[in-house]
Amino acid sequence: MTIRTILVDDESLAIQGLALRLQAHEDVDIIETCTNGREAIRAIKTHKPDLVFLDIQMPGFDGFSVVQGMMEVEPPLFIFVTAYSDHAIRAFEAQAIDYLMKPVEEGRLADALDRVRLRLSEKRQVQEAEKLREVLAEVAPEAMSDFAAGEEDSPASNRFEKLINIKDRGQIFRVDVDSIERIDAAGDYMCIYTADNSLILRETMKDLEKRLDPRNFQRVHRSTIVNLSQVKQVKPHTNGECFLVLESGAQVKVSRSYRDVVARFVH
Repeated sequence: MTIRTILVDDESLAIQGLALRLQAHEDVDIIETCTNGREAIRAIKTHKPDLVFLDIQMPGFDGFSVVQGMMEVEPPLFIFVTAYSDHAIRAFEAQAIDYLMKPVEEGRLADALDRVRLRLSEKRQVQEAEKLREVLAEVAPEAMSDFAAGEEDSPASNRFEKLINIKDRGQIFRVDVDSIERIDAAGDYMCIYTADNSLILRETMKDLEKRLDPRNFQRVHRSTIVNLSQVKQVKPHTNGECFLVLESGAQVKVSRSYRDVVARFVH
């Protein structure tokens, strides 16, 4: 799998330095470099890359303007690269897959690319399943029922993670997804709670949600995901809200906008 990549930065030395670090990753193919936001938008629409490393502060169109300019097309994955940490929260709100500080550290770059590879693999598995479904519908419609019945066992549908690697406090923890009790958003970090531990993961809520099986994990609040298998009691609250009591005894409020979603699983 080749990761077709565009680098965007108004400083030529920054582009050269990043390109040099990317040489260690043989699957990364730099197909274009751009020095401003307008060039980047044109290049992305023309080349349709898999990944864009995007500087935030540039003359004219900044990095966020580039992302906004992709609203009419299917956007690539974005990794923001900047010298200013105060843009971090807004970068993750823009659904960037990661946020790297200049000068880019090789370890952080490797972590970001691992996340890109996982996302692209999941996307391509889904695309292959869609292609197969279209072919079956055209040439063998009678086989569609068999395909649909077996879809739950297919690689595309089993893309949800069983283990999550979390780097926290200088250590790598391999967390069994089933052991996760709840997940709370804290800015651009996720707080992962198990029965006997709490860990910090740098990832957006939206991205993490895609990695978890929705049959077990549901968002019950704008900033909270709960493992429904850990729910032992539902306590009504005022104004149409309720609390979920978890196996550990922790209580999680379910906002009204999410109550109907959760009710399908816990009632």
